[in-house]
Amino acid sequence: MPLNPESPLAKLMANLPQRGRVDWIGLRPSRALPMQVVDEAEASTGGGLAGDRYAGGSGKRGITLIQAEHLPAIAALSGHDAVAPATLRRNLVVSGIPLIALKGRRFRIGEVELEGTEPCDPCSRMEDALGAGGYNAMRGHGGLCARIVRGGVVHVGDEVQAL
Repeated sequence: MPLNPESPLAKLMANLPQRGRVDWIGLRPSRALPMQVVDEAEASTGGGLAGDRYAGGSGKRGITLIQAEHLPAIAALSGHDAVAPATLRRNLVVSGIPLIALKGRRFRIGEVELEGTEPCDPCSRMEDALGAGGYNAMRGHGGLCARIVRGGVVHVGDEVQAL
């Protein structure tokens, strides 16, 4: 059941003055291949990022994002000093804005407009990538899946802003 937009909780959830930044972009050419780190990527309306294995996908998982601030937590919970973004296989690492607050709402990254669709749960590959318990280390820190509403080019350094 959706919240009443006039409720105190809905008003708190709508208050998102922070702006974030894209710190890193990665493409997954296929499930088995390493991530390709890029400075920019073409986002297709209703699809995904050019060069990514989900480029022609269903749309609700067009781009996957992870919170930069969560990387140290994932590292600590999986017994590592640090975790490289490519290890986690998300498309964008974003800092400065709480990604979960973008679930169910539209936001802009540079010229690209997105809609947060659902939390991005970890996949079974995290056990191999992070070691025993890697899957559980990522639970609650997996990021956000987003649908591309209006395509364009996403660049490292682009601002992330709730609409």
